[in-house]
Amino acid sequence: MTVVLDASALLAYLQNEPGSEVVEGVLAESVMSSVNWAEVVQKSVAAGVVIDGMREDLEALGLTIAPFFPQEAEMAGRLWLQTRAAGLSLGDRACLSVGVLLNVPVLTCDRLWQTLGLALDVRVIR
Repeated sequence: MTVVLDASALLAYLQNEPGSEVVEGVLAESVMSSVNWAEVVQKSVAAGVVIDGMREDLEALGLTIAPFFPQEAEMAGRLWLQTRAAGLSLGDRACLSVGVLLNVPVLTCDRLWQTLGLALDVRVIR
């Protein structure tokens, strides 16, 4: 696993939006928090997408959906201090916490993340 995907990045891939080619290039070596997977599922259901088999298909392409354990939860809570002025959600901080703990880049569509001054490689896909 060399990158963490934010829900926005995976959704861009699934919807064939700008930046989808970046995600396609790293999907085989990517990880996503189960919290962010819940976001992908919720937004897909809201858009009327049939999600049956979607997780299995993505896992077959190499995506790992990682459980959100107490260590990630504690890191997400700690990140609140550094990100509260920017209004990051718990889902945002869940994604970032996985990147921090694995010490790997995070891919997102949210440009604001690059301005947070985190000791983390945040890459915007579009």
